[in-house]
Amino acid sequence: MQESVQSFDVIIVGGGLAGNCLALALNGSGLRVAIIEANTKEQLFHSAMGDRALALAAGTIATLEGLGIWQDIHQKATAITDIHVSDRGHFGKVRLSARKQNVDALGYVITARDIESHVAELVDKAEITQLCPARLAGLMSDVTEVNASIKLKDNTLCLTAKLLVGADGGNSSVRRLLDITQQVTEYGQTALVTTVKTSLPHRNVAYERFTESGPLALLPVGKNRCSVVWTRSAEDADSLMSGSEDDFLEALQHCFGYRLGQLTLAEPRRAFPVSLIRADRMHSGRAVIIGNAVHQLHPVAGQGFNLGLRDVVQLADMILKQHEQGEDIGSATFLNEYVSAREQDHRNTIFFTDTLVKLFSNDWLAVAAARNIGLAALDHLPAAKALLSKHAMGLAQRLPGLGNRH
Repeated sequence: MQESVQSFDVIIVGGGLAGNCLALALNGSGLRVAIIEANTKEQLFHSAMGDRALALAAGTIATLEGLGIWQDIHQKATAITDIHVSDRGHFGKVRLSARKQNVDALGYVITARDIESHVAELVDKAEITQLCPARLAGLMSDVTEVNASIKLKDNTLCLTAKLLVGADGGNSSVRRLLDITQQVTEYGQTALVTTVKTSLPHRNVAYERFTESGPLALLPVGKNRCSVVWTRSAEDADSLMSGSEDDFLEALQHCFGYRLGQLTLAEPRRAFPVSLIRADRMHSGRAVIIGNAVHQLHPVAGQGFNLGLRDVVQLADMILKQHEQGEDIGSATFLNEYVSAREQDHRNTIFFTDTLVKLFSNDWLAVAAARNIGLAALDHLPAAKALLSKHAMGLAQRLPGLGNRH
């Protein structure tokens, strides 16, 4: 059944964190905004991906505060006051401290479900049209607008807008419909993700241990609990996932040590192949892609969501200014300016993450010696540690702020 055409200023495809945060940033501006999401709200809430822990950099916290999000969820987050970086079996260590950087925390850890459900509630209360569950079937741009064909139950809806934003994740339908290709770097690694209880208090310390088979991160979440992201070779990961929980814990304990005492599983184990994926373009016609639709990073530095939210901030800020000036928010000139504004942050963050993976995921003697000398020296260089702390806090990149709009 064919429905009449519905007109908007901005269509956002993807009702996850990136898409919803963008919609909230544009709310109250006079722009007509629609969100298209393929899953029901129940499916989104109960998704296994909701169990994952997000490491929120200090720069991300400032953005969430400006969007009116952080104020109601901060009590569910766990502060990271110290970061301990080490190289397993070697002497190199670096310790970063919030106190020495004169900040309350270097970052925070929160489960994805806690922040996603709250953001979804805010969107429900906002003046935003939500089409859910709905699937993007086709899109086409002309000189003045983008036309999107939407499958909503048994109906086909035709939507038009000045701009369409693809915030629909790694398997982006927008990217596919725009024929935007990707560059993929395979690391041959799998991330094993779970949550453990610790017999000793974590004292708000986040641990990053580099091993010959990949990095191991333990992030504090709640009282005496840590989220685990353990990167292993694909072969090792298969063995660890197919073995018993006791065998898994024994291997994890051996790799991490007893700094947090005895570890016990608090959540099921999950496995995710990891790679570096970059889209060759960020826009086509009157459509632009952001977040995981553009870039998917190795979890080693916990930068994926933080980078995606910086995409949201930059795009929202530029859309609002363009709209206030009465200019076209979907023009090629405008979208090229957005791409130029984001390219350096993408390059720097991807390079930083990719270098960490390649430098710390092997045990060649010369490389191991060099990186340990580097880590040991870094621990005694205050200026260098301050710069590394800024990267960890997401403050190395200067972006426009949305201000406190709420």
